[in-house]
Amino acid sequence: MGLEQAILDFFANIGLFHLTVGNVIMILVGFILIYLAIRYEMEPLLLLPIGISAVLVNLPLTGILSADPHHPGLFYLIKHYLIDTEVVPLLIFFGLGAMTDFGPMIADPKTALLGAAAQIGVFIAMLTAVALGFNLQEAASIGIIGGADGPTTIYLTTKLAPHLLGATAVAAYSYMSLVPIIQPPVIKALTTPEERKIRMEQLRPVSKREKIIFPIASMIIIGLLVPSAAPLVGMLMIGNLFRESGVVERLSKAAREELMNIVTIFLGLGVGSTMQAESFLTVSTIKILLLGVVAFASATAGGVLLGKLMMKLSGGRINPMIGAAGVSAVPMSARVVQKIAAKEDPGNFILMHAMGPNVAGVIGTAVVAGVLLSVLG
Repeated sequence: MGLEQAILDFFANIGLFHLTVGNVIMILVGFILIYLAIRYEMEPLLLLPIGISAVLVNLPLTGILSADPHHPGLFYLIKHYLIDTEVVPLLIFFGLGAMTDFGPMIADPKTALLGAAAQIGVFIAMLTAVALGFNLQEAASIGIIGGADGPTTIYLTTKLAPHLLGATAVAAYSYMSLVPIIQPPVIKALTTPEERKIRMEQLRPVSKREKIIFPIASMIIIGLLVPSAAPLVGMLMIGNLFRESGVVERLSKAAREELMNIVTIFLGLGVGSTMQAESFLTVSTIKILLLGVVAFASATAGGVLLGKLMMKLSGGRINPMIGAAGVSAVPMSARVVQKIAAKEDPGNFILMHAMGPNVAGVIGTAVVAGVLLSVLG
């Protein structure tokens, strides 16, 4: 009898016999993310770890997500202590700050308005989500996808709708990699060939003093006006001050390289750990993926439309396409704008002008997240 029970226990602990249809589907989803990351290099730094961890968490009986206090699973520890506590998203912003040059925006401050205009995508997607049956907290977590900022999406979703984390994160990073596909049709639909050919004056040089004052002033002003945005903006600006000060190059290098690489790994594994079949395979996930397209397209449109208004007010000195770079997919959106401009006029170089709205979008999305958090949190 003891041998028979041992055999039964052995077979009962074989994961294959516990595999569900949902598990199989999610394993295939993981394979798709891995394929897109490797074959097409679509946000590989995130989609690859997200994809492979999605495969792992859908293998039955592994215990890797176990919340047992005596034998906790690795992915449980990562998600509970690094993602749920917002440590990783904040450290990502710290690294981003050390990598970001705000010079183009400082040289032409009005481009910050284009970064703000692109945030309309957040609210359009949010209102659409409410119309589709999501509550306000869930709708805000979905809408922030329109900011094209993965860490901010994760930060806000963790606080407002943690059960949607996997879907919103996958949508945010997948569509960020699709910016070169999503944005051009919207830009071309809203601009004429003549507008796309507009050349802009070279930006003025920005002094080191300006670059040092900017992160300090931004952190204080935004922290006082929107306290809920202070953690995100604060970490972004601390990292940027490390970069621009010129006296802590070793720390700045560590922030943008070693630390950024480490927290990116944990971010991918933590997000992938939320993609279990029972929580991911829902109608809500399909809606979120569709709303992601709405968010990105409307954000692009908002930036371009304000760009057209600024073009009119400036007497045709501003190329309206740079407004499309207001989404904070840095530097992909700016490169998309430059590519379209060069196609219309090979001698037209507006990349640095597009970088102004692009980096402004990073700040804008963080501020919008802070506002939503203060109202709905």
